[in-house]
Amino acid sequence: MIDFKGKTVWITGASSGIGKALAIKLGSLGANLVLSSRKEDQLVEVANLCNTEVLILPIDLERSSDFSEKVVKVVSKFKSIDLLINNGGISQRSRAYETDIEIDRKIMEVNYFGTVALTKSILPVMQKQKSGHITTISSSSGKFGFFLRSSYSASKFAQVGFFESLRLEEEKNNIFISIVFPFLVKTNISLNAITEKGVTNKKNDSLIEKGISPEKCAQDIIDGIMDQKKEIYSGGKGAWILNVKRFFPELFFKLIRKQSPD
Repeated sequence: MIDFKGKTVWITGASSGIGKALAIKLGSLGANLVLSSRKEDQLVEVANLCNTEVLILPIDLERSSDFSEKVVKVVSKFKSIDLLINNGGISQRSRAYETDIEIDRKIMEVNYFGTVALTKSILPVMQKQKSGHITTISSSSGKFGFFLRSSYSASKFAQVGFFESLRLEEEKNNIFISIVFPFLVKTNISLNAITEKGVTNKKNDSLIEKGISPEKCAQDIIDGIMDQKKEIYSGGKGAWILNVKRFFPELFFKLIRKQSPD
């Protein structure tokens, strides 16, 4: 079981939703926090809710050129990076054939390349320490495709392939990898998703409205990290529907076709 007290935890996408809930919970467990997202004002609000030492470090995952400088700032302040939680990203609500290719590229740049670039910037620190834990928040869309999420799903599948490979390569350095698959969590992911032209969706999904709270999801993630689980599931029906896909694929596709796209 991992003890978070005094450990340095870096969370991307920390300004709201699951990232915010993780920050508050991990702060209460005594972790030193590095909070990152594009929205510095919201990060300040989150930091004020965390009863611990906090470094606010704005990051845009679409612009990775300064990630190494960010890592230097973290190590200068806290001396180590013990846990990276890759939570930042953007979702999509658009049909594949209507979506400009530049939107596909943007989603991949943020969710895949940005996440990978930050991870690679932090890896030398963990390798030198001979310890570390990297947790990446994928999605149910990293397990199966769904309506209006073609590029988003592709980016989450790509994350899984990268981090499963990284797990094998870095276990010799005592660096552990967890991949999280949230299913239905009541966040602003649909409101902030981008459409085929790159504008904000500004609509809630009916399915997400029925989801679990970010706080419940955050606790599931923390429990999974503490138990060093390779895969962490949260959000209700997840395990059930994956078992249907695995053992009864035709039934799965019949069921998934009947779901509402939004």
